[in-house]
Amino acid sequence: MESPELSFTLVYIVFCLCFVFTPNEFRSAGLTIQNLFSSWLGSEDVAFIQYHVRRTSVTVLVHSALPLGYYLGMCVAVPEKNLGYIHQVSDSWRAFLLLSICLQLASWTLVIYWSRHHWHNHPISRSLQAHVRPPHSSWGAVAASINTEFRRIDKFATGAPGARVIVTDSWVLKSTTYHMHMALQDDCHVTVTESRQHHMSPDTASPAQILTMRVASINPAIRPFDIRLNSTEYADLREKLHAPIRNSANVVIHQTISELFLETFRAHVDLNQPYTLPTQQEIEPCIGCMQVPANTKLVRLCHTEEAFNVSDCQECFCRPMWCLSCLGRWFASRQDQQRPETWLSSTVPCPTCRAKFCILDVCVVR
Repeated sequence: MESPELSFTLVYIVFCLCFVFTPNEFRSAGLTIQNLFSSWLGSEDVAFIQYHVRRTSVTVLVHSALPLGYYLGMCVAVPEKNLGYIHQVSDSWRAFLLLSICLQLASWTLVIYWSRHHWHNHPISRSLQAHVRPPHSSWGAVAASINTEFRRIDKFATGAPGARVIVTDSWVLKSTTYHMHMALQDDCHVTVTESRQHHMSPDTASPAQILTMRVASINPAIRPFDIRLNSTEYADLREKLHAPIRNSANVVIHQTISELFLETFRAHVDLNQPYTLPTQQEIEPCIGCMQVPANTKLVRLCHTEEAFNVSDCQECFCRPMWCLSCLGRWFASRQDQQRPETWLSSTVPCPTCRAKFCILDVCVVR
């Protein structure tokens, strides 16, 4: 049987991890710094910079108190250890308590130092000071400018509170747990450095491509920082971002679920039996894009794959008239956009004769 000490330790570790990294369940329950201290933090929409100065300061104080909270919790969960009587506890517990108290005192000392001269020493304030230039005469004027732009409804904002990306008319901002990164759009350039493909997204239950982008400023006082976003949000970011974007990793950016499906569609069609064009028949341009030759033919092959010939597909007698990309886009456009997991197994009508076909019936012309 597990001891109360081990049980409390495991529960407290899980609680601390969830409280620091804040999964969706904790946000829904209101167990976040922003919600617990909302009355003191104020409104982010009214005073964006001041809100995050206070938020990061409270976060440092609360997170540094977690070790001390563990000791106090053990006093209640395991009373037989007599941890409330310091002179009776072991040296290891006494050392842990001393370190916990020192960590809490150090965090209070740091926050008090930050708050001097109206938070002049806070890291966010120091970042603002690096951007002081005409027409802004002080870091407070720069903060006021950011506050004004954040209140506009046309800003770009995405990401969880612990790694939120915000792009306004003049600024690229990233809020983290303990800091706020910022760069002036006129002074920075953005580089796509990495792309990661996730087979399942927790928000959309569909594949997602996560882009990592490095924001670097020509201002030597501003350190580069990375932002991450879903590729489906790239177009909105690009519309708001005036700074140039370079693609150093040669990443192919999938901006929509249809484009992700198109890549999968091509891979599955390549596995199908090819169609041999009759010798007297010529290949015409694709009637969808008129840019490339028509290279697909619909041939009912799925009945050979089905166990009891229950396929709803029909014979298509059209000559090759569509390229693979246009046919794949047509296939995706006829699907239920809320259920992408059913796309590969669905049937759609031929764009020319309306005969039903599935992905097994699409053949590449050889």
